[in-house]
Amino acid sequence: MNILGISAFYHDSAACLVQDGKIISAAQEERFSRKKHDHRFPTNAVEYCLKEGGIDIHSVNIVAFYDKPFLKFERLLETYLAYAPFGISSFIKAMPLWIKQKLWMKELIKTELGYEGKILFPEHHESHAASAFFASPFQDAAFLTLDGVGEWTTTSYGIGEGNKLKILADIKFPHSLGLLYSAFTYYTGFKVNSGEYKVMGLAPYGEPKYVDLILSELMDLKEDGSYKMNMKYFNYCSGLTMTNDRFHKLFGGPPREPESKLTQKEMDLARSVQDVTEEVMLRTARHIKKVTGKKYLCLAGGVALNCVANGKILRENLFDDIWIQPAAGDAGGALGAALFTWHQYLNKERTADNKRDFQLGSYLGPDYDDEIESYLDENNIPFQKIEKTEIPGLVADLINEENVTGWFQGRMEFGPRALGARTIIGDARSSKMQSIMNLKIKFRESFRPFAPSVLEEKVSEYFEIDRPSPYMLLVADVKKERQLDMTPEEKSFFGIQKLNVRRSDIPAVTHIDYSARIQTVSKETNPLYHETISQFENKYGSAVIVNTSFNVRGEPIVCRPAEAYKCFMRTDMDYLVMGNYILNKKDQTPLQEDIDWRKEFELD
Repeated sequence: MNILGISAFYHDSAACLVQDGKIISAAQEERFSRKKHDHRFPTNAVEYCLKEGGIDIHSVNIVAFYDKPFLKFERLLETYLAYAPFGISSFIKAMPLWIKQKLWMKELIKTELGYEGKILFPEHHESHAASAFFASPFQDAAFLTLDGVGEWTTTSYGIGEGNKLKILADIKFPHSLGLLYSAFTYYTGFKVNSGEYKVMGLAPYGEPKYVDLILSELMDLKEDGSYKMNMKYFNYCSGLTMTNDRFHKLFGGPPREPESKLTQKEMDLARSVQDVTEEVMLRTARHIKKVTGKKYLCLAGGVALNCVANGKILRENLFDDIWIQPAAGDAGGALGAALFTWHQYLNKERTADNKRDFQLGSYLGPDYDDEIESYLDENNIPFQKIEKTEIPGLVADLINEENVTGWFQGRMEFGPRALGARTIIGDARSSKMQSIMNLKIKFRESFRPFAPSVLEEKVSEYFEIDRPSPYMLLVADVKKERQLDMTPEEKSFFGIQKLNVRRSDIPAVTHIDYSARIQTVSKETNPLYHETISQFENKYGSAVIVNTSFNVRGEPIVCRPAEAYKCFMRTDMDYLVMGNYILNKKDQTPLQEDIDWRKEFELD
């Protein structure tokens, strides 16, 4: 039984193939098209998923689309009518695409795929819930889904038992925690639906000055985590922006111009909306525990990528454990729709052991190991070929010498995080590594923190966490004994000044509040990456390295060897390790477009 899951036409379109209940392949369209957050029909991702499964479209039994277009259209129409005549420009902009394309989704899918079989449409939050629960290691759990909006639902919770899930309660549009966060993303000058994680990274530089104002004016938050938004301050129902003049007056001025200098105000706003988000999620989690009595909690939806809030839920000890879908946003909806079809619609059995999830480390994308040498040869690229067994020790030496190394190995990750397949690595002990990687490799804002990759079995020696965090979706503090005391002068630093203080013996992955967004590396799911970090520990005494995604600002994570090489050449990376091949920057001929390309990414 082959089930093809698809998400498309909002942002982060993706495809997934489930064969007889097993996740075979999953990938976002952006990785192939090279258009970040590509929302178009995932033609390339579908082609890859079918190829990985050894089938063509005629072998697909069911296609599952991640939401119900007619329900979404109903919400758009009712919202426009409710706010008329305001929003007419937004209405005129949205309608042609709906009338020509989105309303005829079944026909569109058949045409795009050349498919004549059954097509199912689970609801958006059912797809999120299925991606959270059915892929989790738990046989019996509660779930929480939070995002901007699906059809009508913005937040839901319920229970999953065996092969069935049931939504018990929800909150509907326009009341949305995800859209509240996006409103502040917009107001602080970042891009909605892609810049929210920047707000999360900026939050520790600020003070929670606006929390009371948010909770008194923007949101009526109840003890059980339910809430209502005060819509007089928001523009997303009727306009093309998130906030309006009332919002701007409340917070003392217009939104920050994108790319302009960050001030303490933006840091305080980021901290305030982050604190409110954490409080909403904590109250909701407490209520879910009280209502369901379940031992475990699963999370999905774009807000579930807020790993700081996830870490706080974990530390509350409400549940024995929590599990977050690695592709928690809309991309994961393709996976959820396919799993929902297999378990809920077809009533297929599911047996989980409460230990291992079904996500396979999220290494569900394409593998190009057989194509690397031919690519290098055809393009006359200098390289050294080495045995697989030599890679860990050699790369450990490169890290120790403070080289920044591109790491391109095996199957690409599914979801927004690089997990040791399409990754840039460096020495976490280096106090200059964060600055080097941000400004010379990633061409991005200097305040952005980097994540550690740590051996799964050693995580508790470095961080205040007692379990694996394989998908970089939990934040925990660096161990107290590894933290460094600040001088009186350093303690007086304010805002962005805090960036340059060495806070621990792994400063490159220690955020200014002593936290880290942890990825634990398992011997089972990524043996080569695990062995490399093991060699680094054996030789140099540290089981932690820096891990950041293999891309530059504004581009998707690299997928194929050609993109890895171009990214390597367009940045100040020192080495590139692709499969069994190692490339030294000093041996390479500079790319012709190098200088012009860099100008696009110059930062203050």
